[in-house]
Amino acid sequence: MKGNVIGGVGYLIEGAKLLNHPSLRLFVLVPLAVNIVIFATLIYFTVGYVTELLDRWLAAIPDWLNFIRWILWPLISVTLSLATGYLFTAVALVIASPFNGLLAEKAEELETGREVPALEGLGAALLMVPRGIVRELLKLLYYLPMAIFVLLVSFIPVLNAVAPLLWFLLGAWMMSIQFVDYPMDNHQLGFGEVKEAVRSRRLSSLGFGGAVALCTGIPVVNFFVVPAAVVGATLLWSRELAPVRSAVR
Repeated sequence: MKGNVIGGVGYLIEGAKLLNHPSLRLFVLVPLAVNIVIFATLIYFTVGYVTELLDRWLAAIPDWLNFIRWILWPLISVTLSLATGYLFTAVALVIASPFNGLLAEKAEELETGREVPALEGLGAALLMVPRGIVRELLKLLYYLPMAIFVLLVSFIPVLNAVAPLLWFLLGAWMMSIQFVDYPMDNHQLGFGEVKEAVRSRRLSSLGFGGAVALCTGIPVVNFFVVPAAVVGATLLWSRELAPVRSAVR
């Protein structure tokens, strides 16, 4: 069994419901505040630019091919939404990564009832900032070659019709890796082990990551998606990925 797509989506929903839990509430505030500031700022400065860019691309189409604009407009819009949604989230994660790790730690302790052998407190989280940034950069380097390939496909006639689907699948895969990394990093597990764990329950991971990817492109919802995804990924790790990893070992 490689997991369940619907079950994967359910982890994000359950993670969102747990954000107001008394034992997690304090640890939600910092990543939530960072996410709101980052998303609000980037949206303010990029919406106008993206709209102008989209209009310029469509204006280059000859009048006799005007009907194509009605096909390309939603395709390009969805592509840009998925790509920029992931980019904005990546920026927010780099800044808030130590606090997301702390939230994952507390969520796992809530889920399992066992103490996670990780550094405790906000002070320890601040000391882990350099390590967290390096970890996020590793994920970014893993993402870039695939993103460049999909970007090239987006400009190839005919093939670019599948670009939104490719962006979505890439976003789903990367979002699952991005967030599952937090609870696994708390257990001192390497990035290679994160990718292996996500592959072990591919459908659950893609269901979870796909839900996160969609939410990053929805205004206001994207403010809250990061802490919800951290908690949801921790549930995915505790219930599916950790048991599979233990069974393989």
